[in-house]
Parts: sequence; structure tokens; C-alpha cells
Amino acid sequence: MLSHEEYMNIALGEAALALKQGNSPVGAVVVKDGTVIAKGHNLAISEMDITAHAETVAIKNSGKLSLEGCTIYTTYEPCLMCAGAIVFAGISVVVMGGNYNPNWGQYGDYTVNKAFQLVDRPGIQVLRGVLVEECEAITWAWRAEQSRKH
Repeated sequence: MLSHEEYMNIALGEAALALKQGNSPVGAVVVKDGTVIAKGHNLAISEMDITAHAETVAIKNSGKLSLEGCTIYTTYEPCLMCAGAIVFAGISVVVMGGNYNPNWGQYGDYTVNKAFQLVDRPGIQVLRGVLVEECEAITWAWRAEQSRKH
């Protein structure tokens, strides 16, 4: 079985693919019993599909309706839509690299933990900060590039 860091590195590889395709660089990996069963990266811009976030893509790529007992590794904190998909898929553990920065302000005081509590799923384990510097670096570099373009 790989370490949290090794799985997150796979997710970072997915984030790099997203970036290469012109999308926000977020990657996700679904793991069951130590085996990667699905990968995904943000496709929202390239596919013109606002629901094609890394987590939802990875969940879809698993080909399963239930991911009970699975862990999802994601390079950034899942948004509310992705938190809902995680709940409905039955994922047990969420491991995040980059953490949501409340100073940036896109989601107010949102956290994935609060989302899970709202739908009475506070038992989903959330582990934060795995390769946080690497995950945030790719995201902040992309945001800086977007700022220069606009």
C-alpha cells in the first residue's frame, strides 16, 4: 500500500494534466484497499462542463455507484458540489493537499467538514495538508497566470 504522499503525487499528476488542458489544476484519485481504482482531473473549461471537477470526474471514472470504504485524494478542498458527490458515493475518507484559504473568499467560510455536517455525514474522515505546499503551488501559479490574462 502506498503512503498518503504517494497517492497525492498521483493526484498532482492529474492536476498537471488539467493544467495542460487549460483547466484549473485540480486532480483526484479514488483508492480502495490500497489500489487506485479511478483518477480524474478538472475538465470544466476544456469540456465546457461546470460539473466536471476533479472529484466528480474521478467518481464517475470509478464506474461504481457505491464507493463505500474508499478514500479520495484531492489536491484541493472539494467544493460543495463535490462534497455532495462524495457523500452520495459513500466515500469514507477525504485526503486533501491544498487547504481552502478563507482570505481568498470564493466560498466564504465554507469547509468540506461543514458540508458533511449539513447533510448529517460528519463521520466522513477528513485529513488535511498532505503535500500542501506542492498542491497549493500549482493552484496559486494557475491563479496568477489567470490574473495576468485578465
